[in-house]
Amino acid sequence: MNIQPGTNERIRLRNQTVLSDNWYTLRKITFDYQRKNGTWETHSREAYDRGNGATILLHNPAADTVILTRQFRLPTFVNGNPTGLLIETCAGLLDDEHPDAAIVRETEEETGYRLTAVQKVMEAYMSPGSVTERLFFYLAEYSAATERRAGGGIGEEEIDVLEMPLTEALGMVTTGQIQDGKTIMLLQHLRLQQLTHQPA
Repeated sequence: MNIQPGTNERIRLRNQTVLSDNWYTLRKITFDYQRKNGTWETHSREAYDRGNGATILLHNPAADTVILTRQFRLPTFVNGNPTGLLIETCAGLLDDEHPDAAIVRETEEETGYRLTAVQKVMEAYMSPGSVTERLFFYLAEYSAATERRAGGGIGEEEIDVLEMPLTEALGMVTTGQIQDGKTIMLLQHLRLQQLTHQPA
């Protein structure tokens, strides 16, 4: 990703240095920042660029169940998660695809479900203090009749596909069994959507 100047006149980019590009790209960026009192200061920050991504929650309205995944996440393992296993919504990087197309591909790879329609619900920067990634959030319906292949990831990925009642998943947020931010956001969004459309 080439750093662009942007439209904020209080920011002047001075220099960027690639610190690592072994997996994704870590840059040190030096910039001038104009404070509200008019004075200018020079700052240096590091930004980790792993590309943008998309995530989706599959929901069966008739059964009120959801599809989640479980896989090993090293950063959680080294920061307090004893098993390193994380329950989360299906997600993946865009890889230069449009988010709508990328999430349909990722859903089939991870869960096996072949989707024909998805609903975009929001976009969010998930860790803006250090990571450039913007995440696109989706909902989609599934049923027992939805075409499905094996799922479980491809290549070196080892992914468990979980189906559970929405109420159980929300309870797991409360108990700490689900700690993934994007998953919590989508589960709560779905529940709020249900409450909004309940008859008075």
